[in-house]
Amino acid sequence: MTAPVAHRAAVLGHPVAHSLSPTLHRAAYAALGLDDWSYQAVDVTEEQLASFVEGCDESWAGLSLTMPLKQTVIPLLDHVEPLAQVVGAVNTVVFTAAGLVGANTDVHGLVAALREGLGERRPSSAVVLGAGATAASTLAALAELGVASPLVLVRSRGRAGGLLRAAHRMGVTPELRGLAEAAHLLPRADVVVSTLPPHAADGLAVELAGSTAAVLLDVAYDPRPTALHAAWTALGGTAVGGERMLLHQASEQVRLMTGHPGPLDAMDAALGVRLGTRMGG
Repeated sequence: MTAPVAHRAAVLGHPVAHSLSPTLHRAAYAALGLDDWSYQAVDVTEEQLASFVEGCDESWAGLSLTMPLKQTVIPLLDHVEPLAQVVGAVNTVVFTAAGLVGANTDVHGLVAALREGLGERRPSSAVVLGAGATAASTLAALAELGVASPLVLVRSRGRAGGLLRAAHRMGVTPELRGLAEAAHLLPRADVVVSTLPPHAADGLAVELAGSTAAVLLDVAYDPRPTALHAAWTALGGTAVGGERMLLHQASEQVRLMTGHPGPLDAMDAALGVRLGTRMGG
């Protein structure tokens, strides 16, 4: 007999049907014995977000936020944790007695995923592709790993203002360059993080040449592997799939929402089944 739902959580975004978050969170609830918890994927646009949040009753425990809601949600919150405030992006909302609290677990996920690829190595240089909310979280993650002056490759410098303001708040000094330079800059770095949407780096993947010993994290995970991931490993580099970042950030979300440490092994196993193969980490 299924227990009645007492605690609700969901991932919100537009689109969101592709999200792996329900798989990860439901696996965590099962492993933790939280039989009265539910987790759904709900398609919510920026215009719909405020009314959705206002309509959440006392059964709601937390929200995971994906694009395009990570910045839209900030004015709706009662408190924003310091890391999320500095980064300028909230991907987690926790319902508390004191109100709505916004947090950022993307940074945690990025650091953990990159460490899977780096092992004991400490990077001294990095390149970031893109200038959105995930790129801002990437700057914070790279700073934690010891790289405070990465190259950031963007299509339009005029649209990088939010990223540069976030960098200033966190004491990071990125150097902006155009995406047209990516093919020859990427293999020279110790770490590369692509925050571009799915398929946006496919053209770059064709242009890559030579060899590299660098670690790539492509936050896109559909298709899997991405064209960039496949091209990178063909050059001799180490590539970490975006699902690894998602796994680690979701584990931290589970901790924040439930008060229990995220059961990483159970979540990883469910992720492997969903993606069709068991992955390590």
